[in-house]
Amino acid sequence: MATRNPHLPRQVQETVFSKRDILVDLAAVDQTPESRARILALENGFRGRIGTHVQSLPIANARLAQFNTSPFVLLIYARLKSFTKLSELEAHIPAAKLFSSIETSAGRMVEDVVLPVYGWQGVPSGMHTANSALDGKCVVGQRLKAATLKSGPRCLNDEMSENFADNVIMYGDTWLAGSSSTELDFTYGVLYGTKAQSNKKDWHILRNIAEKLPADQVTQPPWQRWECSFNLNGHTATATVRVGKEWWTYLGGPLCLTEVCVALIRACISPGEVDAVGHSYLIADIGQISALPVRDAAHNALCLQASQIPWLFLLMRHFCDRLTD
Repeated sequence: MATRNPHLPRQVQETVFSKRDILVDLAAVDQTPESRARILALENGFRGRIGTHVQSLPIANARLAQFNTSPFVLLIYARLKSFTKLSELEAHIPAAKLFSSIETSAGRMVEDVVLPVYGWQGVPSGMHTANSALDGKCVVGQRLKAATLKSGPRCLNDEMSENFADNVIMYGDTWLAGSSSTELDFTYGVLYGTKAQSNKKDWHILRNIAEKLPADQVTQPPWQRWECSFNLNGHTATATVRVGKEWWTYLGGPLCLTEVCVALIRACISPGEVDAVGHSYLIADIGQISALPVRDAAHNALCLQASQIPWLFLLMRHFCDRLTD
C-alpha cells in the first residue's frame, strides 16, 4: 500500500446539506428574476442536448455489437434474474447501454450548456494540444480563470494527476497569452461529490506542480491546503481543487447549484404524482432522502412543483456527505 503523503490535508470537513436550507435557496431562486432567466436558458439547453443525445443512441433496429455487451455480465445478470428466454434478457440490454452512454456524455453536456450561461466559454481541447487540459475559461480584467472539469470525485489516477500538473506548467503561459491576460487562476473542478469522497488524486495535481517547479517559484505550496500559488515566467498563478458545491459557487455564485439542479429537473421530470407516504424503496435511504423536513408542508414554487421537490433532494444528496432535515 502506498504511503500517505504527509502534506495531504489531514482532515476534510464533512459537507452537510439541510433540506430546509435547500428550500430556502429554492425560494430565493424563485424570487430572483435573474435566476429564473438563467434557469430557463439552462432548461432549454438541457432539453435540446438530451433530445439529440437520446435520438442518436442505437436502440431501434440495432445489432448486438453496437451495445458492447460483455458475455460474462449477460449470463450473470440472467442468472440473477432467473431468465430462461433470450427475449427476457434482450429487454434489459438497451437500458444498460442507455445508462452507460448517458454517463459518458453527461459531463460534456453539462459543460456545454452551463458554462455560457454564467459568462464562461468552452475550450476546444484536442488531445496533445496546449488546451488539452482545459474545458472552460473566463477572463476577468487581467485574470484568466481556466478550468478542467470532471464529472465525479474519483476520476483520476496518478498518471493523470501528473499530466495535469505538466500541462499547467508547460502551457500556462500559452493560455495567458491567448487571452491577453497576466494572471492565471486554474481550477480542477468536479461537477458533483465532495472532497471527503475524493480519492485525493486531485490534490496530487497541486503537489506535482509544487514539486516540479523550482522552489523559488512556489509562493504558497499546497501542504495541508487545496490550493497553491506560484510564478510562471513572471506571471502570478494559482491552482485550486474545487469539488461539487464549491465549484458551482465559484462558477456562478451561491445559488448556482440550485439553479442548475432546478433547470435539470424541469428539463427531465414533468410534474405529476409522487410515491405514497411509507412507500418501500429498494434502496434503503431513498425514502429519507426524498421526504420533506419533519413538520414542513408541501412546497409549491414558480420554478418547481411539489411533486418535483423529492427530485431536488435526490440531486442535492450527490453534493454532500450527509443530508439532514
